[in-house]
Amino acid sequence: MTTPNKALPTLSFILFIALWQGMAVYIHNNTLPSPVTVLQVLWQEIQSGALSHHLGITLLRLIASFSIAMFLGCAVGIVLGQNKKLDAFFDNWLVIFLNIPALVTIILCYVWFGLTESAAILAVVINKLPNVVVMIREGTKALDKDLLEMARCYQFSKKKTFFHVIWPQLHPFVMAATRSGLALIWKIILVVELLGRSDGMGYQIHLFFQLFDVASILAYTIAFIAVIQSIELLILKPLDKKALRWRR
Repeated sequence: MTTPNKALPTLSFILFIALWQGMAVYIHNNTLPSPVTVLQVLWQEIQSGALSHHLGITLLRLIASFSIAMFLGCAVGIVLGQNKKLDAFFDNWLVIFLNIPALVTIILCYVWFGLTESAAILAVVINKLPNVVVMIREGTKALDKDLLEMARCYQFSKKKTFFHVIWPQLHPFVMAATRSGLALIWKIILVVELLGRSDGMGYQIHLFFQLFDVASILAYTIAFIAVIQSIELLILKPLDKKALRWRR
């Protein structure tokens, strides 16, 4: 029963490539290049070193902004989840920041702080932070009070309580914030780079757009998706499996 299930992702991928190839042949236009053409462009960009340079710059920005947003978001979310008065006071703030368009935040950061690297990172953090806070806050509110009471009865230290009682319950919320964060942040970073940076994936895609070079746009997109998928498979899933090994 497991073999067909394992084959489904492969069949789905083959179907996607076949549909792509069929659409490219039918349209027969540079606006939709074939998979082979995109792969050729991708290989050329890798050989020239341009892809690795711009991809590396974007990944550094992603790591910096993601780390800051997750650290601050988890800390603030836990505090708000445990303190009803603070939660009520800052709830409207969260709603406001959740609904401010990313483009507005990016433009304001560049106007107020200049076209600098710190302004670019700040814009990404501001856009991601409210999402993390909300997820972790809800996770903190959902903590099992009986387990916390048990930890107090057995006189667990704060460190032991956090790692053995609180963290296992918060883990699904943290992983959800992590996965959604990676998906959201890299999209925001592309806009940040497009508007105010002279390197990175967003900057390159903007140049390709001006040249109507769809093959290069797709090649860079595939490269970044491959990196994000690698992070998911090699880092997030093993961490998730390790953290949940206590479950039966």
